[in-house]
Amino acid sequence: MTRIAILSQDPTLYSTRRLREAADELGHDVRVVDYLRCTIHVRAGKPQVSYQGDLLDDFDSIVARIGTKHTIYGTAVVRQFELMGTYVANSSQAILNARDKLRSLQILSSEGVGLPTTGYAHSTQDHSGLIRLVGGAPLVIKLVEGTQGIGVVLADTESAAKSVIEAFRGLDANILVQEFVKESAGQDLRCFVVDDKVVASMLRKATGTEFRANIHRGATAEVAHLTEEETRTAIQAAKVLGLKVAGVDMLRSSRGPLVIEVNASPGLEGIEKATGVDVAGAIIKSVAGKRLKKTPISVLAP
Repeated sequence: MTRIAILSQDPTLYSTRRLREAADELGHDVRVVDYLRCTIHVRAGKPQVSYQGDLLDDFDSIVARIGTKHTIYGTAVVRQFELMGTYVANSSQAILNARDKLRSLQILSSEGVGLPTTGYAHSTQDHSGLIRLVGGAPLVIKLVEGTQGIGVVLADTESAAKSVIEAFRGLDANILVQEFVKESAGQDLRCFVVDDKVVASMLRKATGTEFRANIHRGATAEVAHLTEEETRTAIQAAKVLGLKVAGVDMLRSSRGPLVIEVNASPGLEGIEKATGVDVAGAIIKSVAGKRLKKTPISVLAP
């Protein structure tokens, strides 16, 4: 039996409930902990975490479900458990790698993972150069901090692209400008990777005139049959970011699979319902019986 903590703000969420159910079914001692209510004890030679006044020093493994809005505090809690010698499915640094869209693309590109051509700039004074970089309109403009398709805009013309870029930068928002892969036709792949294996995959299809294939935006989903290259790409993407549990989103293109995002806290509802695969069980099995030796803080630093 492994003592497992699920770090989650809401125990009623589908993903949290399924992870807890899977742990119970497999005979493990599981507890859901709201990481925002954890207190970090920073003291020489004895890192600790407390929750509602009680020390959390008896967990073997952690499954972290860190929300986008609370990345900094959430990863600080995960890092503290790492220093205590607790095994974590996704390390604090891996979560940070994936959460920053630009950083993740930079890491993926350095390892030769296929990506859509992407531009990033602070100044709006050279719209034309940035737009030419990604092959012109139509193109996709993304908020670096966006999730679930929020903050993703398709600009059909150069003038529309310039207007959107100016609007986002006027709000001091960090944006990426990315080529529009026409042949993907409003579809993408979500590959769920656990311990360097694709355990489930689905093909998401946007509905109507929507180009974003996000379940939260009304997309439909069905079982995907991956090619060997797609499977390798999904596994490589998760691996180079340091993730043991990841949702890898890819587009099918004329030049092969292109990774558009890697999620460190992918939702379970869409993929379990579309594929019938017990993804929660695969995650729990991956952390069961594992322990982490105490890691020097210098190794954990960015």
